[in-house]
Amino acid sequence: MNILITGGTGFIGEELRMLLLKEGHNLVIVTRSPAKYESESAKNQQFVSWDDDLSVHMNEMDAVINLAGENLFGQRWTDAVKKRIMNSRVESTRTLVEAMRKAENRPEVFVSASASGIYGDKGDEVLTEEASSADDFLAEVCKNWEAESQKATDFGVRVVNPRIGIVLEEGGGALEKMLTPFRFFVGGPVGSGEQYMSWIHRTDLCRSLIFPITTKEISGAYNVCAPNPVTMNKFAEALGEMMNRPSVFRVPEFALGIVLGESAKPVTDSIRMQPKKLQLAGFEYQFEELEEALADILN
Repeated sequence: MNILITGGTGFIGEELRMLLLKEGHNLVIVTRSPAKYESESAKNQQFVSWDDDLSVHMNEMDAVINLAGENLFGQRWTDAVKKRIMNSRVESTRTLVEAMRKAENRPEVFVSASASGIYGDKGDEVLTEEASSADDFLAEVCKNWEAESQKATDFGVRVVNPRIGIVLEEGGGALEKMLTPFRFFVGGPVGSGEQYMSWIHRTDLCRSLIFPITTKEISGAYNVCAPNPVTMNKFAEALGEMMNRPSVFRVPEFALGIVLGESAKPVTDSIRMQPKKLQLAGFEYQFEELEEALADILN
C-alpha cells in the first residue's frame, strides 16, 4: 500500500514507520523539515514538506495516518501553549482534508489521531467509545480534532479516530517522566494513586493504527489502550518492582498543579477506557498486561 503519514518522525511515528516498511508499504512522510531526513529517503520512503501541494501525493495514496500535533508533556499549558496544542492538531488535519478534497483519486481511509483525554476525569466508570465527553480544555481539543477529520466523510473517505491512551516506551511520553525519580530511588505514585491509567505499549499502539486500514468495519472513534487499565498505585508498584526500586514517594496532586497546572491532567485524571471496538474487530495484543509491557520496555 501507499500510505501518507504526518507526525512520522516523532515518538510514535518513528516506530510506526519501521513497522510499515517492514510490511513492505511505500511511505510519504509530511514534515516541517524534509531536508533533515534526506539521508533516510529511499525508494519506499519519501519525506515531503507541508508547503508542498499535498493533493498531488493524495492521488497516489491508499491511506493517510495523521499524528501531527504539539507535544502535551513537558511544558506548562500557558495560553500560548494551549493555542499551539489546539492549532497544531486542527489546522494540520484541515490541511490534509482539503488536500484529499482536491485529489482526483482519494485515499480509502483516513486514520486521524485523537486522545483518551476526550473523556475527562470519570473515576471508576468503564469508558467504551459510547461514553460521554468532558468539557475541559483537552476534551475540547479532541472534539475539534475529530470533527475536522470527519469532514473527509463528506466525499467518501472512511475516517477513524484512535483515542490514544498513555503510551509506554522509553524515550518519551509519560513513562519517561516517571522513570527518572525511580532511577534515583525517589519514585512513587503521582496524584491520588487511585486514578485509572489507560495505558498501551508503543508497539501495540502502532499496530492498532495500522489495523483499521484493512479492517473496514472500523470507522469513527475507537479506544486505543490495553484491555487491562490499572490504577496509578498499581502502575507505580509494578514499575518499582521491575526496576528494583521503592515506590513510596508520592507526588501530591496539588504539588503537580502548582508546577504544571492543567498539563498534569493526562496523568492525574482517572480514565478507565476499554478498547471495545478493537476487541470486537479481533485485534490481538502483544502486551495485554502491564507487567509484560514494562518487562519488554525496561529489559
